[in-house]
Amino acid sequence: MGKKKLAVTPGFEVGGTIFRPEQLAVLGTIVGEDAKIELTTFKQLYVEVQEEREEEIKEKLQEAGLEIQPAGFYTKNLITCHFCRGAVEAGMAAAKKLDEAVAGHPVPSPLKIGYAGCALGTSEPLLKDIAVVKMKDSFDIYVGGESKGLKAKLARLFLSSVTEEQLIPLVQNLIRYFQENGKKKEKFSTFIDRVSVEALREAVAVNEG
Repeated sequence: MGKKKLAVTPGFEVGGTIFRPEQLAVLGTIVGEDAKIELTTFKQLYVEVQEEREEEIKEKLQEAGLEIQPAGFYTKNLITCHFCRGAVEAGMAAAKKLDEAVAGHPVPSPLKIGYAGCALGTSEPLLKDIAVVKMKDSFDIYVGGESKGLKAKLARLFLSSVTEEQLIPLVQNLIRYFQENGKKKEKFSTFIDRVSVEALREAVAVNEG
């Protein structure tokens, strides 16, 4: 019998990424006693299940309000702050739309996208591959963060004063450019060093307004 790994998350809300007791109960019941459940650094649970039960398990977990994404070399769900400034001021509606648009796309190397509702950056967005930071009525986008290894580094400012209308197309273009031009297993930070921030900025530009 083959095994399949699923990425499971409850989404996010004011207070952060919160699994509810009934969701954990369903998860523990449906996946079976021999399933492996791993807590990842990007706020997803990796759940290894029997391949022939994949669709049944996905259906039950989704009924419990959990989101299911593929595990491995894909864009991850948006890694967010706790929205301590409130849903409106911290831009939760924009964050949820962004999460829906960017999660689960195949990429040369796993891609982590961070979101912070203010400049405090409690979700540590500058350690992510792509970071979105809300700045009053607009957003700043950073690229190339790296949290692992002795050469860990902060993401660099990519674009500032991005409108909510421009946000999703810009991040989607970043993902698409990486899909089309990244090498197999190439980290996003290494990819940026290779192609340059300037070339990347030119390649993914969207119209103003």
